Amino acid sequence: MSQTYYKIWLHIVWSTKDRFPFLSSKIRKKLYDHIHTIASEKGYHLSIINGIEDHVHCLFSFNPKYSISKMINDVKGESSHWLNEQKLLKAKFGWQRGFGVFSVSESIVDNVRKYIKNQEEHHRRISFTEEWNLLLKKHNVVIDE
Repeated sequence: MSQTYYKIWLHIVWSTKDRFPFLSSKIRKKLYDHIHTIASEKGYHLSIINGIEDHVHCLFSFNPKYSISKMINDVKGESSHWLNEQKLLKAKFGWQRGFGVFSVSESIVDNVRKYIKNQEEHHRRISFTEEWNLLLKKHNVVIDE
């Protein structure tokens, strides 16, 4: 085979520092537009982004020429720098260290898009902690204590 073929979908989740509810709906819209721009400029294909006041969900079509950690750290670092530079918040903004990244089968990409799109509605029924624990359980992630 003379070429490389791939289709890798990643559902990535990260939260604000200390899960503080920094991200009002007005700020989220500007932030998500900026994150789309960052991703595009860096060559990362961001399909959808959404979240609530204290965390973000993204669906990326991942190119294996990049490292997952570099991609996420690029997006998180640049976006927090931009938010602070824009002075959209009274306090200094930061993302919490770490992230969750989960593989997504092509057969359920549309379901994950809908899930991400409906974050505000989803979080009327379930907390971030409950959601996070369900994601870890669903993907059989073992937590080292």
